[in-house]
Amino acid sequence: MDFVEPIRDKKHIEAMKKILKSDNLRNFVLFVVGINSGLRINDLRQLEDTDVKKPSGKFKERIILRESKTNKLKNYPINDSAKKALQEYLGNSPPTGTPLFPSRKGDKPISRVQAYRILNSAARLIGIQDHIGTHSLRKTFGYHAFKRGYPIALLMELFNHSSEKMTLKYIGITQDDIDNVYINVNL
Repeated sequence: MDFVEPIRDKKHIEAMKKILKSDNLRNFVLFVVGINSGLRINDLRQLEDTDVKKPSGKFKERIILRESKTNKLKNYPINDSAKKALQEYLGNSPPTGTPLFPSRKGDKPISRVQAYRILNSAARLIGIQDHIGTHSLRKTFGYHAFKRGYPIALLMELFNHSSEKMTLKYIGITQDDIDNVYINVNL
């Protein structure tokens, strides 16, 4: 498996949203929820409509799930961007217990391979040359959280990493970013 990168440029994120939305609303919502949750693709694709909607049809404030890799409980709020995409996608009808991101071949969730193809194809269409894959969603979340000033220790906890160095490498903080600290401090 190739090492994948986060999507660093916000213009690329917006272009990806536009491409995905014009192609298929499911793919758009997969992308938006992915970059706004930090979930691994296996946890993301296993979500059901009941994970985001109440029986009344109203949207939940939080997603609660057990991570497939770590078996740890994950409980986090649905932010406005994800909620808006979900509302457009699911409307106000009550949930049915079906996959949030169904495969076109039935009642099972989209496969990891198909999710990769969708994301990679959209990235190539907008000119991203970096290696982009399903894990790019999670890394994009972490990268932009770090760039907005959230402490690396907090991201380390969020990603269940054992060191800050690991988290910095994981979210794609490059040597250029490190060099910029030395160049721009100028005391």
